[in-house]
Amino acid sequence: MSKYILLRHREIPDINKLDVYKKNGGFEAFRNAVTAMKPDEVTEIVKTSGLRGRGGAGFPTGLKWSFMDNNNWPHYVVANADESEPGTFKDREIMESNPFQFLEGVAISSYAVGANAAYVYCRGEFWQVAHYLDEKIAELEEAGLLGENLFGTDYSLRIYTHLGAGAYICGEETALLESMEGKRGQPRLRPPFPPSFGLYGKPTVVNNVETLTNVPLIITNGGQWYKDLGTEDTTGVKVFSLSGRVKEPGNYELPFGTTFRELIYEHGGGIIDDRPVRAIMAAGASSALIVADDKALDTPMDYASVRELNADLGSASIIVIDDTVSIDWVLNKTVHFFKHESCGKCTPCREGNYWMSHIIERIHDGEATQNDVELLHSVANQIQNKCLCALGEFSIQAVMTGIERFPQDFEAAVK
Repeated sequence: MSKYILLRHREIPDINKLDVYKKNGGFEAFRNAVTAMKPDEVTEIVKTSGLRGRGGAGFPTGLKWSFMDNNNWPHYVVANADESEPGTFKDREIMESNPFQFLEGVAISSYAVGANAAYVYCRGEFWQVAHYLDEKIAELEEAGLLGENLFGTDYSLRIYTHLGAGAYICGEETALLESMEGKRGQPRLRPPFPPSFGLYGKPTVVNNVETLTNVPLIITNGGQWYKDLGTEDTTGVKVFSLSGRVKEPGNYELPFGTTFRELIYEHGGGIIDDRPVRAIMAAGASSALIVADDKALDTPMDYASVRELNADLGSASIIVIDDTVSIDWVLNKTVHFFKHESCGKCTPCREGNYWMSHIIERIHDGEATQNDVELLHSVANQIQNKCLCALGEFSIQAVMTGIERFPQDFEAAVK
């Protein structure tokens, strides 16, 4: 059996070329869906597979598709390629090296929800990726795999790319839609949610690049085939982006349920200079800091198991911290990032991150007291559950857990 479902370019040379992709079953799933299946049947297969969103939220994909409002037309599909979470670099590898499987996933999801237009929203720094996808889309149109009356049916589909301007907040689906409409990239008040009121006020499905890239092989092999991979809570495979103080950082495609220990030591080669691991950030900069004891290292990487560590798996961008890194330094980096990327719409997020950045800077520079550490925790606590979108919640994860779980670092910083 093939080792890869998503990173197939690692074992099939030149799969980024259309003829090679087609020789390896490419676009057969899309053809079969359009010619032999009803849209609802496609959605049911994805529901059966247990596929969950890979952008961080982990929401069931088939269920999201089924929420589309069929009394309001047209429908749209938007692929979220605004890969902006620090520590996450999986979607870019997929788009650059296995683009046709991703685009076929976009096409199948469009058929399933009745969309005749789909968009790939790329972050501003991905302009080369967007240009590359434009070339691949043009090849598909020339080959009759996109366009009007596909496979002799009355179904038509066009796919377009759209570039953002490098704003982290536009990874949030409603801010992304605002940006696509030419407005300032700020989150919308929800409800209504995109499946009922999305792009241009029409029903819209927004899915992450990695999520959609799973779809062609799920349709080809069946929902149960995919469900048999991973764990009962979190089916299938995941591309884990491993970085930080490891010897071999990179993307690793593994089944859900693989432990942190296996990822770090067997695939990532262990810690630089064989130092002890202290902390793990499982979801990039948006993470709670996990104390890397034996219990944590032996925890399976799936959504339910990681929550037992009072953390979230998110997009599975695993940042590893060893004993050469102080936690106050980590917080200084993450807080300044979120202060810079806050859209400013919510007062708690805008003002809270501004003040957190000043306090953590004082702490890290050795100019603070224990009262400042307590003030930092208090400010973070006041941001919690008071923001329109998740950015505010993300910004305080490392702050609150860092102070609570690694107090010794802050005691040393304020002495």
